[in-house]
Amino acid sequence: MRLIIILFSSFVVLSASVHATERPNIIVMVADDLGWADVGFHGGEIDTPSLDRLAAEGMELSRFYTTPICSPTRAALMTGRDPMRLGVSYAVIMPWTNLGIHPQEHFMPQSFLAAGYQTAMVGKWHLGHSLQAYHPNARGFEHFYGHLHTEVGYFPPFANQGGKDFQENGVSIEKQGYESYLLADEVSRYIRERDQEKPFFVYMPFIAPHTPLDAPDDLIEKYADLEDKRRPARSKNTDETRKISRVMGRDSARPMYAAVVDGMDQAIGRVLKTLDEEKIADNTIVLFFSDNGGAAYATGGADNVPLRGGKGETWEGGIRVVSLMRWPDGLASGKKMNQIMSAMDVFPTLAQAAGVKPANDQFELDGRSMWPALAEGKTIPREELLYFASETPIRGSFMLTAFNDHWKLVQEVQQGLLSATVTNYLFRINEDPNEHNNLAAQFPRVVESLAGKIHYWRTLYPVAGARSELVPPPGWRAPKDWATYPRSFEETQAVSAPGMPPAFALKPLDFQHGEAGRLIYNCEPYELLGGGLCK
Repeated sequence: MRLIIILFSSFVVLSASVHATERPNIIVMVADDLGWADVGFHGGEIDTPSLDRLAAEGMELSRFYTTPICSPTRAALMTGRDPMRLGVSYAVIMPWTNLGIHPQEHFMPQSFLAAGYQTAMVGKWHLGHSLQAYHPNARGFEHFYGHLHTEVGYFPPFANQGGKDFQENGVSIEKQGYESYLLADEVSRYIRERDQEKPFFVYMPFIAPHTPLDAPDDLIEKYADLEDKRRPARSKNTDETRKISRVMGRDSARPMYAAVVDGMDQAIGRVLKTLDEEKIADNTIVLFFSDNGGAAYATGGADNVPLRGGKGETWEGGIRVVSLMRWPDGLASGKKMNQIMSAMDVFPTLAQAAGVKPANDQFELDGRSMWPALAEGKTIPREELLYFASETPIRGSFMLTAFNDHWKLVQEVQQGLLSATVTNYLFRINEDPNEHNNLAAQFPRVVESLAGKIHYWRTLYPVAGARSELVPPPGWRAPKDWATYPRSFEETQAVSAPGMPPAFALKPLDFQHGEAGRLIYNCEPYELLGGGLCK
């Protein structure tokens, strides 16, 4: 009997060990401003063989939604939480702000690290840079190689506002080469030199194809004669920028944009080749998506047609993005999932796929696991509303949306000093995915209901959250090196600052702020007219 018990115990330990080594590796790749129509498997004119390969060998997530702009999508991805609650819904985190994601928020890589994964981030962060508490190395990434900011350029010196922004784990580094290729080389190095006894979680957010666009000479030459044949985006602001650009005689951004997309695809191909060479492709989940719709305005060069609009807008072209997932050991190939999935759903979905327990014990996730839909084809109805917003680039000019499987309301809000105008667009989004038929006049009660829900949702925003700020405070100066900028844990207080009001006054003051936003973090008030205090 004792021998049987020993043998059984050995089998259990061995089984657990085998299970640990068989857990899938994970790579999350995020493009920056990629257009819906700019990939080969959507009939695009730009060469994207690596993405086409992922589509053929994996699954297209054809109704994958993000926020209309950068930082909010990354916040939703990392936390599984609504960016409205986090204070980064309306605008991106600018270099001259102290904003970041609250240190009490739990990040996805922290859960994977706790479950025995190796974790690395290679690329663009854009989720806070003023405190070490906001830094990738403090949010669950053992290894960070990349940039704290956006728009650092595609060639050295990789700078933002004149300050150098390329680092490895808090130490500034010098690198020569094309940015997309450098990221691919670092991810490949990390994979080859990994601890083979443990699975890995890699986050690879590209700068490509964000402006200002630039590419290697061979790719510039390849697309030099590409004609800009894009059809109208059916968005007033976007289409006007193209007209103005043509009147001014400026060259189209389309050829350079195509070169940048091609370069990103080549970088993805390098990583896929590394997985093949290491013989781990079959048990590696590769998730790819764009952080928002393509920048279809004049200087952006992207194309989202037949979807309407683009980056910064809550039309489908701004929030419904190219997305793919490949896992040969766990997913059927060449399939398409047509159910709604959002960036907030990635954390719980990947956690379930990998058998990792999300460790977000402080705050509840707003996302939901879509793994049963991906792996088993199970229908997961979307009755609850998804909400997105943008105030980019003009302060006081908002685009908002609320939608589910049935209805979608888009609101344009122009806020002046003494007034505000609201324009509503209502669509049966399943029947009219390209948003041609505005039904707002036919269904005023539906508009009223959805508009009321958007109104309440916006009251959750922290009063000091991100707003559109295209220029810094008067006289602000950037550091010479952004790697030196975050204040260390030793140099800052151990807890979050309490603010100006005394503690006893916070609740009544929060109540008085009403629809202006929240003084108390993560406060969800009762209906404002019926109470207003936090639940």
